[in-house]
Amino acid sequence: MVFVPMSKYKTSGYKGSTDSGKSEEQEGIRCVRYRCGQLSTIKDVLRQRPGWVEVRDDGEWDFNWCDVSWLRENFDHLYMEEHVRINHFRNHYELTRKNLMVKNLKRYRKNLERDIGRMEASRWDFFPCTFALPSEYHLFVEEFKRSPGSTWIMKPAAKSQGKGIFLFRKLKDIIDWKKDGTRSEEQKDAAQVESYVAQRYIENPYLINGRKFDLRVYVLVTSETSLKFPNSPKCFFPDMHLTNVAVQKTAPDYDPVKGCKWQIQQLRRYLTAKHGREMVETLFKEMDNICVCSLQSVQKVIINDKHCFELYGYDILLDQNLKPWLIEVNASPSHTPSSQEDYEMKYRLLEDTLNVVDMEGRLTGKEKRVGGYDLMWNDGPVYREDVNLETFGSSCFTANTHLGCVNDRDKQLRRLLKPFPGQKRM
Repeated sequence: MVFVPMSKYKTSGYKGSTDSGKSEEQEGIRCVRYRCGQLSTIKDVLRQRPGWVEVRDDGEWDFNWCDVSWLRENFDHLYMEEHVRINHFRNHYELTRKNLMVKNLKRYRKNLERDIGRMEASRWDFFPCTFALPSEYHLFVEEFKRSPGSTWIMKPAAKSQGKGIFLFRKLKDIIDWKKDGTRSEEQKDAAQVESYVAQRYIENPYLINGRKFDLRVYVLVTSETSLKFPNSPKCFFPDMHLTNVAVQKTAPDYDPVKGCKWQIQQLRRYLTAKHGREMVETLFKEMDNICVCSLQSVQKVIINDKHCFELYGYDILLDQNLKPWLIEVNASPSHTPSSQEDYEMKYRLLEDTLNVVDMEGRLTGKEKRVGGYDLMWNDGPVYREDVNLETFGSSCFTANTHLGCVNDRDKQLRRLLKPFPGQKRM
């Protein structure tokens, strides 16, 4: 891992038309000029970070937390100096658009089966049978007819938070949907052009207190600044939470104060008590595999820019056999809190994200854990220290992750992050 430290004095970042006038160094504190286009928890984290100052839209910046629409409109026109960082890869959509994610996963699995064999390719049995429509419609119909009575779910390829999703069991339901008389002609035309995915519905989901849920896993991928391995992603895994709040909060019994999320420690304790430690260890190991394999599938197609990093939001569903299924990956996972506990969790997540990106240059590059993050890929797999590598092959990856375990985050960060000259410790 290589991190580029900020200069002790004023530096030039993205070349805007004017400076905000706020970027002069504060005495005894290094200055990082940031731009933030979102009004959520990340805004609070950035404002309270020592030595960081916000600039206007047209000011020069060293760090930019933008949304994907801003990136799409501006990235091709940017000149960024060595130290500058931005929170998206240029073509992040190769993993975060549902149809492209499945396309890349299928291609990589097919190549593995051809080059290495079915045993290695079997590790890729972690996403439901999925087809991109309309391009794979005929393949979908063939599979649909092979499993009569199955439930399928239709999703817009580029939307989130449950928008535009519906279930169906008959092909005529798709035809009826296209002919829906409640929509305008403009909407009908748009629906025919818009890409969708048809995905086999997981009909035996794991239930807690009779309720279905999904898991949100945050995965931070930092760009490689070393020219030796320019395409090798690095993956860090922090805590998780459960359920899609955008859907859950519409329920009549939803409590906005308590929310509807569990922390990973609570989930792990629950599952261990009910199913035993061995099954839960296998479950978490398979989730590690999902994240590593999915990133490998796009490793050669993602435009690897040393200025970019990405905080992905993985949505994973468990079935009754404790098998994890990858449902989708989000490029802009919501940081808007649903409760005070959720706010605190997301605040810590984003704070640790900035610590890993390390604009201040306080890390050595040899860390295997930063706050709630565990390093699990660094030009190759990073194994847990308690694993005997001679007993494990590539098909049995045991990552350096400790999800759900006790974490001395605050003490560890105090030891890890040295203060700037003249700055008090956190």
